[in-house]
Amino acid sequence: MDESTRAKAGSAPRPRLRDCLGPAEYGRLVEVWRSAVMATHHFLAEADRADIESRLIDRYFPQVTLTVMDIDGEVIAFSGTAGDSLEMLFVAADARGRGAGSELVAHAVREQGVRRVDVNEQNEQAVRFYTRRGFVVVGRSDQDEAGRPYPLLHMASAE
Repeated sequence: MDESTRAKAGSAPRPRLRDCLGPAEYGRLVEVWRSAVMATHHFLAEADRADIESRLIDRYFPQVTLTVMDIDGEVIAFSGTAGDSLEMLFVAADARGRGAGSELVAHAVREQGVRRVDVNEQNEQAVRFYTRRGFVVVGRSDQDEAGRPYPLLHMASAE
């Protein structure tokens, strides 16, 4: 069904959650990551942003279970989990505020057993986002996991 037919029928494209297709899809995940980071991580130095981006495909993505949200085959958001931890959650800038992040977090908690997340302290929007979804701060680190000067708040599900 094309866009005009869908509009006439009164149905908008529906987002769906699915497993990542693997390395063939990693390039699109990097695009989503970059869009999300440019919109929300203003505190990151450009060199640090570039360093993190350069490690996504070879180092970070293979270490997590990736879940993507797509609309008509176009990935708009993704999460990565490991054990009971949400390691990453990124929503494309033009898809923010429409429930993608909330749906991914709910799926991670309900289906993947997520109970913990680390959040950059400087990303106040993310801290509020996770707080509204039942996470509470249980600790803090002065640096991120790579030793960079970006404090992390360690959050856990209050349930």
